[in-house]
Amino acid sequence: MNATSAALAGAVTFVWLGMVLAISFLEAPLKFRAPGVTIPVGLGIGRLVFRALNAVEAVLAVVVIAAIAAGGAPAWLIGPTAAVAVLLLAQLTVVRPMLNRRSDRVLAGEDLPRSRSHLWYVALELLKVAALIGLGIALLTV
Repeated sequence: MNATSAALAGAVTFVWLGMVLAISFLEAPLKFRAPGVTIPVGLGIGRLVFRALNAVEAVLAVVVIAAIAAGGAPAWLIGPTAAVAVLLLAQLTVVRPMLNRRSDRVLAGEDLPRSRSHLWYVALELLKVAALIGLGIALLTV
């Protein structure tokens, strides 16, 4: 793989990883512990933050895929790249719509129990973190 493409894809992968760790595993849980933040306020903030994060993630995914495709990557790098993309796609097209529908109901005043969809999102997020780490390390070795 050409060194410039590998460096670009690696750098973008690690920036993406940092964003996911900071937002999903630091900001998201902490906002609900802040004084005065109610569930509806936290959900409203979370929707905005995750909409922005997911939009940036989609752009970063395109950059990584393009750099890997243009750089003449070895065949074994396609699997980790596809894994990260598929995990993000599952979050965006399957889980996020369910979470949005539920948060719409909570914001409308319904009192609902904790969502299982949220647990699916967290599970996919953990898998995506592992996949990003694997992809980033793989890109350092090419």
